[in-house]
Amino acid sequence: MAYNVLVVEDQDIPRELFEIYINTSEHFKHLLSISNASAAVSVCRNNKVDLILMDVMTGLGHSGLDAAEQIKRLFPGIKIIVVTSMPEYSWLARARDIGVDSFWYKDGQKDGLLEVMERTMAGERIYPDQTPLIRIGCATNHEFTERELDILKELTTGDTNSEIAQRLHVSVATVKSHIQHLMEKTGFKTRTELASEARALGIVIKDKKNQ
Repeated sequence: MAYNVLVVEDQDIPRELFEIYINTSEHFKHLLSISNASAAVSVCRNNKVDLILMDVMTGLGHSGLDAAEQIKRLFPGIKIIVVTSMPEYSWLARARDIGVDSFWYKDGQKDGLLEVMERTMAGERIYPDQTPLIRIGCATNHEFTERELDILKELTTGDTNSEIAQRLHVSVATVKSHIQHLMEKTGFKTRTELASEARALGIVIKDKKNQ
C-alpha cells in the first residue's frame, strides 16, 4: 500500500523535488501540491491524506505551523513532517509542542527525506538536535542564548527598548544589556545592521500576527 502525500510548499524548485522524491518511492503516492497552508485543512477534509510535507512559510504569509496545529487537532491520524530551510530558533520547539511528527531541514538529499518519511509512517518522531549553524558577523547563531535570540527577534520589528521590554516582561536595562552582548559577539556597529542581517539569514523570523 502506498501512502497518500500532500505537499504544502510555495517555492517551485523544492515543491518539484518533493514530488520527484515521492514518485520514485513505491511506498508513497503524490496526492496533491498546494502553495498555501490555509488550504491544507480543506484538502484533508475532502481527501484521504496519510502524510503532509509542510513548509513553515507558505503563500500569502500563512504559517505551516498554524495549519499543522489545526490539522493535528482535527485529524490526529494524519502524519506531518515540517520541512524548512530557515534556521529560526523557535520553530523546533513549537513543532514539538503542537504534535508535529517529524522535522526536516531542506538539504536536497532525496534519501534523507524519504528515510524520514518512512520512519515517520512507522511511528517514529524524527527531529534534528539543533538548528543549522549559520554565521552572522563574527559569531554563529549557536553562540546566542535563547533570551538573546528572543531580544534579537524583537529587534527586527524596529521597536524601542522600552517597547521590547514591555512585550517580553523584562526591564529596559536587561534589553539594553542583551543587545550590547549581541553586538559584541557579532561585531556589528548598529542594532539596525544586526537586526537586518539576522532577519535576512532567517535566524529570527517574527510572526506577523504577533507584530
